[in-house]
Amino acid sequence: MAFRRKKISVIGAGQVGATCALMLAGRGVGDVVLLDVHEGAARGKALDILQAAAVQLFDSQVHGAGDYADTAGSDVVVVTAGSPRRPGLTRDDLLAINAGVISGCCREIKKTSPEAVVIVVTNPLDAMCFLAKRELGFPRERVLGMAGILDAARFRTFVALELGVSVRDVQALVLGGHGDSMVPMPRHCFVGGAPLPELLSPERIAVLVERARRGGDEIVKLLETGSAFYAPAASVVQMAEAVLKDQRRVLPCAAWLEGEFGVSGLFVGVPCVIGGHGLEKVNEIEMDETERAAFAHSVDRVRALVDDLTRLGL
Repeated sequence: MAFRRKKISVIGAGQVGATCALMLAGRGVGDVVLLDVHEGAARGKALDILQAAAVQLFDSQVHGAGDYADTAGSDVVVVTAGSPRRPGLTRDDLLAINAGVISGCCREIKKTSPEAVVIVVTNPLDAMCFLAKRELGFPRERVLGMAGILDAARFRTFVALELGVSVRDVQALVLGGHGDSMVPMPRHCFVGGAPLPELLSPERIAVLVERARRGGDEIVKLLETGSAFYAPAASVVQMAEAVLKDQRRVLPCAAWLEGEFGVSGLFVGVPCVIGGHGLEKVNEIEMDETERAAFAHSVDRVRALVDDLTRLGL
């Protein structure tokens, strides 16, 4: 039997998409198609990545495209297309712009890669996941949103900086929607095996939690003309690799809930087992009263965002 290399398609050749393509190719998890409505941008960046491969010595093929036919038969499709957050762009503005983009992408993905696991990155993340699942009609296992890994990475970074330790030794969990209502979980944050509340005062933890919640805004304000892309791309790659290598990693992702955590019919960030079929399982965890209230508030914010889709006729 001939060996078939895995195929990953990245929709959108902007900062996040192109960085995803570079990182995926460098990890050697499969061949990459980078697709964009501006075909020249996709082809140019793909060629640039191939030339980087000659220096960094990786063998994955990277192909730039403007036609979904080139993505056919993908094992994983990463959707980064759409407008990034920018100063002055309202939530409704972003919702309306990106809803049309996501719906169009998913109609094409459904035709060309009907067996793919789809990872949505476009913001507003939780609402875009909802739209993607509706348009694709895929089972919940094969539609996921990238958010929790990124949010947890920000929390881990700030904890490591605060304590002056390697981020490798910091584990963290962030639940809920992707936005300022996200729920970092200090009781489930460990530094070298020690719970964070044993290492820092409640006041310092509260500062780090708030900075994690505002982590994306902090970068948007500093950049002025765009939003984060290195950390989001790295987070996507961790999810894609878990699928392509059937790693069964426990990762915080936006998943379609069917009763877990008392929630149904929404995409919410929760601990997920990610393997070859996509979502293998949602791991439910015990929460104290404060954590439950914060999670419920975050879920309400996600539900309001989805309700906005109906209000705007999307």
